[in-house]
Formats: sequence, structure tokens, C-alpha cells
Amino acid sequence: MRVDYSTLSQTIHALTEGETDPVALMATIACEVHHADDRFDWTGFYRVTGPGVLKIGPYQGGHGCLVIAFDRGVCGAAARTGEIQLVDDVDAFPGHIACATSTRSELVLPVWDGAEKLLGVFDIDSNQPAAFDARDAEQLADILRSSFASVK
Repeated sequence: MRVDYSTLSQTIHALTEGETDPVALMATIACEVHHADDRFDWTGFYRVTGPGVLKIGPYQGGHGCLVIAFDRGVCGAAARTGEIQLVDDVDAFPGHIACATSTRSELVLPVWDGAEKLLGVFDIDSNQPAAFDARDAEQLADILRSSFASVK
């Protein structure tokens, strides 16, 4: 089953309309995205909790890493650079952190609030190699941007 981004976006908007609490938004988005596509094995957020530090936030799937430094792994790269990380083969990514040995590919998007402050990253893992493409990145970035725009 491939995600229908139009329906997913409408569902998330309907569920979160008027919500400004970032954790409530993260929990709802993680749940809805996780169940929208069979490629998504682990779906969740890592929150910025201090200078150069990400800590686990709301997620769906098995256990995630509790703490990730900005200078480590795919999530750290997204937080450090502010750029989407689309990784077809996590074993080929320098410094990849294997929170789950089943992960083969990963998509990580930075999450910004309405004031352009980095709140954290949205991480999606798959047990399939090259599971994600530019369309996934673009559509999920749009969902995140619209969902967190009212968070200050």
C-alpha cells in the first residue's frame, strides 16, 4: 500500500486544526504517517532538547535511540544541516546509528516552527532498501510545514 498524500494531509489537518502544542502535533502526525504506508517501519520525532542534542519524541514502531547528537547519524545530519536526508542504503551512510538492525533506508526531515526555529526532526525508517523518493520527501515536508506553522 502506497500512501495517498492528499488524503493523509487532509486527515492530519482535520485532526490537528487549531493545535499549537508541538508534542500533540508530533504524536498525531507520527501515528497517521506510520499507518499510511507499509514501507514505514519506524516513524517518529526526535526533539531538540539542548544545544546539539536530539531526544526521542512521539513515535510508532519498535524502540528508538533515546539521545542522538547533531554530529551523529542521519537524524543528526538533518538537524545539523537543516536539510532533508534521503538515504537509500543506511549502511553506506557515514556514521549511521543502527537503532534497529532491520533498517535499510531512511528519510529524515527537519521540523521548523512558525518562527523558523528547529524543533527537531521527523524520522521514517524502512526495512526495504531505497524505500523513499523525492516525492515522499516533498509531500511530507509540506505536511510538516503546514502542521507546525502555528507553533511559536
